[in-house]
Amino acid sequence: MGGRSRRWVGLLAVLATLAPLLPAARAQGSLSDGALVWSELPPLPDPIGFAGPFAGVSGGALIVAGGANFPDGPPWEGHDKVWHGRVFVLGDPRGEWVLADARLPQPAAYGVSVTWRDAVVCVGGGDAQQYFRDAFALRWTGSEVEIEGLPPLPEPLAFACGALLGDVLYLAGGLDRAEATRALGSFLALDLAVPAGERAWRSVTPWPGPERHLAVAGAQDGSVFLFGGIRLTEDGRGQPSRIRLFLSDAWRFTPRPGEVEGAWRAIAPLPHPLAAAPTPAIALGQAHLLLLAGDGGQPFEGDRQDQHPGFGEGILAYHAITDTWVAAGRFPKDVGPDPMGDPAAGTWPPVTTTATWWNGRLVVPTGEIRPGVRTRRVMVADPIPAEPSFGWINYSVLLVYLASLVAMGVYFSRREKSTGDFFLGGRRVPWWAAGISIFGTQLSAITFLALPAKAYATDWLYFIQNMGIIAIAPAVVYLYLPFFRRLSVTTAYEYLELRFNLAARLFGAFSFIAFQLARMGIVMLLPALALAAVTGMDVAACIVVMGVLCTLYTVLGGIEAVIWTDVIQVLVLFGGALLAVVIAALGVDGGLGGVLAAAGEQDKLRLVDLSWDFTGPAIGVILLGAVFNNLVPYTSDQAVVQRYLTTADEKRAAGAIWTGALLSFPASILFFAVGTVLFAFYQQHPGRLDPLAPTDQIFAWFIVNELPPGVAGLVVAGVFAAAMSSLDSSMNSIAAVVTTDLGRRFAVERDDRHWLRLARWTTVVLGAAGTGSALFMLHFGFQSLVDEFLAYIGLLGGTMAGLFALGILCPLASGRGALVGAGAAVAALVYVKTQTHLSGLMYATVGMSACFVVGLVASLVLPDRGRDLQGLIITRMGPREASP
Repeated sequence: MGGRSRRWVGLLAVLATLAPLLPAARAQGSLSDGALVWSELPPLPDPIGFAGPFAGVSGGALIVAGGANFPDGPPWEGHDKVWHGRVFVLGDPRGEWVLADARLPQPAAYGVSVTWRDAVVCVGGGDAQQYFRDAFALRWTGSEVEIEGLPPLPEPLAFACGALLGDVLYLAGGLDRAEATRALGSFLALDLAVPAGERAWRSVTPWPGPERHLAVAGAQDGSVFLFGGIRLTEDGRGQPSRIRLFLSDAWRFTPRPGEVEGAWRAIAPLPHPLAAAPTPAIALGQAHLLLLAGDGGQPFEGDRQDQHPGFGEGILAYHAITDTWVAAGRFPKDVGPDPMGDPAAGTWPPVTTTATWWNGRLVVPTGEIRPGVRTRRVMVADPIPAEPSFGWINYSVLLVYLASLVAMGVYFSRREKSTGDFFLGGRRVPWWAAGISIFGTQLSAITFLALPAKAYATDWLYFIQNMGIIAIAPAVVYLYLPFFRRLSVTTAYEYLELRFNLAARLFGAFSFIAFQLARMGIVMLLPALALAAVTGMDVAACIVVMGVLCTLYTVLGGIEAVIWTDVIQVLVLFGGALLAVVIAALGVDGGLGGVLAAAGEQDKLRLVDLSWDFTGPAIGVILLGAVFNNLVPYTSDQAVVQRYLTTADEKRAAGAIWTGALLSFPASILFFAVGTVLFAFYQQHPGRLDPLAPTDQIFAWFIVNELPPGVAGLVVAGVFAAAMSSLDSSMNSIAAVVTTDLGRRFAVERDDRHWLRLARWTTVVLGAAGTGSALFMLHFGFQSLVDEFLAYIGLLGGTMAGLFALGILCPLASGRGALVGAGAAVAALVYVKTQTHLSGLMYATVGMSACFVVGLVASLVLPDRGRDLQGLIITRMGPREASP
């Protein structure tokens, strides 16, 4: 096929694959406009409804149990409250409620209930005479409700609040008896995941604020939150006073890794006092908590229950990252005529009830709508997804950018005459371009979006981690590079056979192929999900576009097309990140000074954690991770090593390594600064956040919604290109390994044109496989299994780096000893991952150290014939590099 024909094929492919990306623009939503759309489920069959019921989901069914009401008439007419033990089950949103044969251990109301796995966990509560220590789980089998006993509370408890964080149920506050003059300040925890015989309630450090009951708890962002509530007071005779203090303070409890204990800190108070709202607070997305109306304690005329105007209907949204509150719509105040004929029932937001998720919908069953008045209504809400608007200008820029990538592949296709051209660019790539490509290879689309998100959500603790490449660059240049360059290898794993044996080479080659094959689908899917969410594009279309275009220019242009598209991608992403910092800072009161002030108040600029905790980002973990996690790709990853083999000589290759290393410093400052500025921006504009978007999408959300049209399209195109860069690096480097380490190593002698065809067809197959795996994960939810597989395969990275270090640094290391060291490293890493809480940043340290130490010791026990690499270097290197 001639050059002109290839150009037409490339342009037609661009037009065909970009067509699905062009939906009509849509208007963006806003959190302040309301986060929920309300409707109703079939009402409870009880004629009155209940306050304080237990509620949750089990066996795919909604369960409502217990509660209290006034079946004979309102309390202001002298009628008594009655407690119930009945259990109602709704198996289908369009079906009818079923009264289960089972009953609660005793009639009860005003306890705490949460949905844990496939059970409704119910704790505490009381009746007219006493409060209870009971704890039990309700399970719907499809035909009946089963009740499983749980450890009883250490003391009676009612009107408490609770939230489930992982498998741990936390309870806060409450009352221990009806005549109590003071609420409780206790904080209790029960780990539900431990075996039944080992479960026990633990008293955990309480919050520093006043004791309370009828507060609201919630779990979000790895923490438990406590909002508002009521503080009791005494009269002059030591009896409960009618004066109750409604609270507006708020607290955050963050447990230590692997423990139920942790630390409290005060957070932004509620905009107004609040108590008795449906609990737990609803976790929406990865950072928001919704408080559904509630009692603000406002006085009313006459102070009589029958004159109570009803509770407030305003919904509050708390954002756990920016520590801000925003109004998020209103609970429906008047939902129309009562389904069972009572015009006074169900017209106000309920309090003293439980909120729960059911089939992706928020359910608020029954509850108290005025003092002494219940509702049988069961309200249900659907979260409102924000509707992004990308616009034709941005789409045009995106189309031109992606078309230019294919044009580059067509251009470089004229120079790909051999495998040396296809895999190494004929060793004619400028050192600075190779260096930028090394940096770009490490800067995937996931990293570009995740680093700012990390700084936005936490702080700068991981900044030092990114600086490790500068520390190890001298070792790579002076110790590793000479072996790769002077042995004239195409892949890093050729060195392992030259130094050790064929088994070591195959171990390295297959480990690399397995990891990259599993990774290809992920590096396409995750950016596609983020881009689709904020632009309105179709996710599958994003994946197909990236897969087809990336395969096309990689097959045509080989490593040169890959490197030069990396160069453009890095420049675009740098420029987009810098512009984002400027625009976001201009949107903050006080500009850069306001950003620094806001970040300083929330400790968002923290650089080091001086603790000795090796389960988190303490300074020791960060420093070791900075060194060893960077040694892995720069010394043993073919996708990186291949880049510094594309330059003309060793000196230029060293320049490429230093370029990639030094770029990490300004890049890290820039990307962490993006996250900090985004934090300050959204702290002042919390209503512009999308409550359903994952935190990792915050930068993409800002790009699309805050950057100018055209610029946003260019940066999004850069994110597309970054995802494609990760894919093209995997395709070209796997093709190099397949062709060199497997094909040429074992096949009969063939001419170079045969291997070039094999390399290109391998690239096509890899592109189809990567695209197909991403689509498979998208449609069948396979992503979690792939993530787990990647986690285990990724453990081999430290092992591989240990093998290279052993070979280069230890002349006494033998082939058999190296294989023993590799096996020991894999075993050590699997043990560390499955049996300890050691930070993942330490895995490379463990793997390299185990492989190196065990391999060296085993080499002394199992020596074999050494390899004269200096002689091999003299024999194999070209004449230009023969002199020292």
